[in-house]
Amino acid sequence: MARRLVVITGASSGIGAAFARVFARNGWDLALVARREDRLNDLAEEMKAQFGVNSLVIAADLSKATAPQEIVKAVTDAGRQIDGLVNNAGAGQPGEFAETKWADQKRFLQLMLNSYLELIHLVLPGMRERGFGRIVNVSSVSALLPPSPGHTKYSGTIYPGIKSALIKVSEALRIEGQDRNVHVSAVVPGYTMSEFHDVNGARATVSRLPSYWFSTAEEVASAGYDAVERNVPVRVVGTWYKFMSGLARVLPDPAMRWLIASQTRRMAKSAGN
Repeated sequence: MARRLVVITGASSGIGAAFARVFARNGWDLALVARREDRLNDLAEEMKAQFGVNSLVIAADLSKATAPQEIVKAVTDAGRQIDGLVNNAGAGQPGEFAETKWADQKRFLQLMLNSYLELIHLVLPGMRERGFGRIVNVSSVSALLPPSPGHTKYSGTIYPGIKSALIKVSEALRIEGQDRNVHVSAVVPGYTMSEFHDVNGARATVSRLPSYWFSTAEEVASAGYDAVERNVPVRVVGTWYKFMSGLARVLPDPAMRWLIASQTRRMAKSAGN
């Protein structure tokens, strides 16, 4: 019997690569998706040597509208079916919404939301028909907290809204799939040690943050895998963020906005901004 196969987007580094290791450790074959094909090939070789699993390497740019269908076609052409999906690909879109170009926002939306939803829409019917599926959407703790203007330098004002939508989508699809053995979970990390902060220009700031604000990519991936196996709809990663998101549920929004704004000012001051 062939091993189950999981598609992992943004698999070339960070959380995506960590998800590849977690799924491979648990006996899954992999379809590794990212733009950097050389890194995917290296990861595929590592997973074969360490866990004996097979990997499909699919070079794709999920900011392009055709990418989701191309990914699914590549898996189908290889004679495989998709049993799992980890929607993880992402990037920052710095700046306030009105001050950025719509073309940039459109690419951002395609990458961070549309590609996630289309991939789910493409793979979900087969999962339901076969009576098995596992879908993880990588969200962000920013989706559970009031927005702060200070964060727009790195992530943009609509970033928390997109990540919030992924949580709601995961919760809704989990209900739809619970009688078909299709599990859907949103994993919700805060700051994570990865290349993301180098790419979006935030390294100087985040390097000054308290260590307890950070999780490793491996911790995020392990939490996401455990959540989807248990069919937990939302899993917040890290004690600090569980505390903050819990606080956000009981404090009035103005109080949470003040708290987050004060933390943001401290971050800016420590970074010398």
